[in-house]
Amino acid sequence: QVQLVESGGGLVQAGGSLRLSCAASGGTFSSTAMGWFRQAPGKEREFVASICWSGRNTYYPDSVKGRFAISRDNAKNTVYLQMNSLKPEDTGTYYCAADKNLGRNWAPFLMNDFGSWGQGTQVTVSS
Repeated sequence: QVQLVESGGGLVQAGGSLRLSCAASGGTFSSTAMGWFRQAPGKEREFVASICWSGRNTYYPDSVKGRFAISRDNAKNTVYLQMNSLKPEDTGTYYCAADKNLGRNWAPFLMNDFGSWGQGTQVTVSS
């Protein structure tokens, strides 16, 4: 099972940008689709972005489409989330997740698709 460690969170003003990183170890990262989720206090965890194993296919919900971009570097076993034009409603703990299955050539988006999770990194957007 892959181990995941997120970094890059912090405090940013509305309209600003952050880049999150997720370093993977212990699994077959280059064959695994990856995703980002977030959870605000008192709310359920929600899908933010995902990318297939090759990086060719990505998927975003409407709430972040056009502002967030997921990418991966299989040589570095790392997946990234570039977040631009941040809004206060983007505040939350951001979690990196690895697909339960290997070799999926599309970008999964259901929580049940993912079997390994990181510990999360906090993102706070001030107004």
